[in-house]
Amino acid sequence: RPSWPGAAEGQRKAKAAPDLAGDTGLSFVEGNAESLPQFEDAQFDSYTVAFGIRNVTDRGAALSEAYRMLRPGGRFLCLEFSHVTQPGLREVYDAYSFAVIPAIGQLVARDGASYQYLVESIRKFPDQEAFAGMIEDAGFSAVTYESLMGGIVAIHSGFKLP
Repeated sequence: RPSWPGAAEGQRKAKAAPDLAGDTGLSFVEGNAESLPQFEDAQFDSYTVAFGIRNVTDRGAALSEAYRMLRPGGRFLCLEFSHVTQPGLREVYDAYSFAVIPAIGQLVARDGASYQYLVESIRKFPDQEAFAGMIEDAGFSAVTYESLMGGIVAIHSGFKLP
């Protein structure tokens, strides 16, 4: 989406970073994670996504595309909000999420509705086991996950084995 500032901002930051400024292998491409025909099969060694797959309409299609683009031996990694697994923390986190996060969004960004959506989208995202199953269904092997911060976020990993 041309109006999305993320790619341009990322490009600006990369050019300003001393360790990335001269990297000719770094490029920024906007696209739909569900269909990325501009990339060939088995083109990449890794595919990473952070706090983004939750907003993809067809997660299965996006996971299949990630699998298609990885070389044999390639690794998929995903960092995403998840389901709180620690008793006691769940209730506190839910109260904070629904009462405080939208209020902060309204105060700081004058957009409480977007932050309400954030909280709701986190709750609708599959739990750790279900998302691991989706990754396996896309063809990945040796799928694992690690819950962080009591399950507030999780890192999922899978490999495209030969």
